[in-house]
Amino acid sequence: MYRNYRLYLEDILAASNKIITYVGDISYENLLQDEMRIDAIIRNFEIVGEAASKVPSDIVEKYPFISWRKIIDFRNILTHEYFGIDYEIMWEIIKDKCPALQSGIMNILEAEHK
Repeated sequence: MYRNYRLYLEDILAASNKIITYVGDISYENLLQDEMRIDAIIRNFEIVGEAASKVPSDIVEKYPFISWRKIIDFRNILTHEYFGIDYEIMWEIIKDKCPALQSGIMNILEAEHK
């Protein structure tokens, strides 16, 4: 089934919003104690990565400020190396990268709304 790439960008935005919402103002230590919350966050990172892998190469090349390859690679680690997830890295991505990803995706959606 064909989906317009904008839908994948919207999926990235929605899933990253969920990740940030699920973390809220919880501490890293408290997050580690909440298995259900971790599972929900990981699922949404998988959605972000899968959606990123579906974005056409011309859009990826046009917007290199998004770390497309790193996003996809992180999804692959979460999916295939689930037993080796480094939660500190995941926490840093949530705190340091997700807000910028959201902003970047919103900018792309706005720029491509022609």
